[in-house]
Amino acid sequence: MSARIRNVLFLCTANSARSILAEAILKRLGEGKYRAFSAGSHPRGRVNPDALDCLKRHGDDVAGLSSKRWDVFSGPDAPRMDLVVTVCDAAAGEACPIWPGHPLTVHWGIPDPAGADGAEGGETAFNLAYDRLERRIAAFLALGDNAFKADDARAQLAAIGRIDD
Repeated sequence: MSARIRNVLFLCTANSARSILAEAILKRLGEGKYRAFSAGSHPRGRVNPDALDCLKRHGDDVAGLSSKRWDVFSGPDAPRMDLVVTVCDAAAGEACPIWPGHPLTVHWGIPDPAGADGAEGGETAFNLAYDRLERRIAAFLALGDNAFKADDARAQLAAIGRIDD
């Protein structure tokens, strides 16, 4: 019997950089075990070009990435999420929709790379955000199905959000 593919939603206010990076990283690292999505409360409507450049530098697929509202994933026809991860401080403080199925929710704050100054500063900031997200997602994947079944699953997932802090 094959294991169930789990759905993970990454949230950030503008859904143009951090949540997009996380979506692409999990798509690559969790292939066959996870489906990754991203959204925002006030989406910019386009993916940050520096985020796309960063993903391409790291060999990630950028096809299909888009900036969208989180309510796309809160309705009755939306995919049922197993985990919802906020990756920016603004999204962590906002009132989120009621997610069908009441998935685990956790915050993994990452500094906004879009706010870095200059071309080199921006590239460095995006690479740092990418590296932090990749380490956190790898730690999440190392938990296996215990990420959802352990008595202290939420605490384990929250601890991952403190990696690199």
